[in-house]
Amino acid sequence: MANHLSALKRARQTTTRTARNRANTSQLRTTLRKFREALQSGKSADAKTAFSGTVSVIDKAAKKGLIHKNAASRYKSRLNARLVAMK
Repeated sequence: MANHLSALKRARQTTTRTARNRANTSQLRTTLRKFREALQSGKSADAKTAFSGTVSVIDKAAKKGLIHKNAASRYKSRLNARLVAMK
């Protein structure tokens, strides 16, 4: 355990940031899973609604530095391709 005040503060910050990053990662994965489930259900309207929400979450994850902006673009492109192929 840290002894200096600055090291103690850094430990607290790390704990907070780790929790925040885990929550954001979990939200991203959950949203992606729900979109894929909507695709599997075969309902075009549900999938389209889920797609718009998923794109929003992906953009937010890229903005927060959770994933790289090119990875976000790749996710959106591939998900859109699956949505178009379903129709």
